[in-house]
Amino acid sequence: MLDKDFFTSIIDQVKSHVTFLTFYFQGEPFLNTSFLKMVRVAVKKKIYVSTSTNGHYLDSEKAKEVVESGLNRLIISIDGVTQETYEQYRIGGQLEKVIKGTQHIVHWKKKLRSSTPHLIFQFLVVRHNEHEIESLKSLALECGVNEVLLKTAQVYDYENGNELIPVNEKYSRYKLQPNGKYKLKNKLLNHCWKMWHSCVVTWDGKIVPCCFDKDAKHQMGDLSKKTFEQIWSNDAYRKFRFSLLKGRSEIDICKNCSEGTRVWATT
Repeated sequence: MLDKDFFTSIIDQVKSHVTFLTFYFQGEPFLNTSFLKMVRVAVKKKIYVSTSTNGHYLDSEKAKEVVESGLNRLIISIDGVTQETYEQYRIGGQLEKVIKGTQHIVHWKKKLRSSTPHLIFQFLVVRHNEHEIESLKSLALECGVNEVLLKTAQVYDYENGNELIPVNEKYSRYKLQPNGKYKLKNKLLNHCWKMWHSCVVTWDGKIVPCCFDKDAKHQMGDLSKKTFEQIWSNDAYRKFRFSLLKGRSEIDICKNCSEGTRVWATT
């Protein structure tokens, strides 16, 4: 897991020009016992910190620590409003824990008179839960969250259909064609702002282009060996940026990317 001292050294390198930290990547942040200590480090550097959780580790004590840490935004993934629906995607998960955890955060925000974290229910819309969207809004109101976000789902092997693709196309990143095949709505234009404005740092210091490189295949450098400034402008990064501008559809992690796609759905 990410080491606090290593994290602090990275923050010290980038604090002069980083304003927003998305503090999660392919894992549950609250499994790291030093997570909230690291949040405090970034917040003290005046960096806006956002994280996303499955909501299973937010007992009352932890919720109080979250509010006291100064965390700016907390996304709670809630992909169903009944246990039966919820566990179809969140296998082994317990909806009751998620709701309780949410209530603990709301309680401590009120108790400590804190406006943060901005609390979000994030609902990944798929076929088996799309009928629960209105119920989700009611639940969010009952729990006292600040915002509800409906997120379209990235799926694999979508051309011949996929059981996760919603029936209502406005909640999907894919469009059914007259020939019965599905097509990505994204035109995959040869540009991507992320290559010049952000990157992903893995727990062990590897820098990869973006969050779609889930297995860290395209490593641009290693912060345990080089500085961020050295990596950001190195040959590997320049070559990757050029290849994207030349042919984004030829890069594996870009073929099913959300850049250019409507990720957030509205009702």
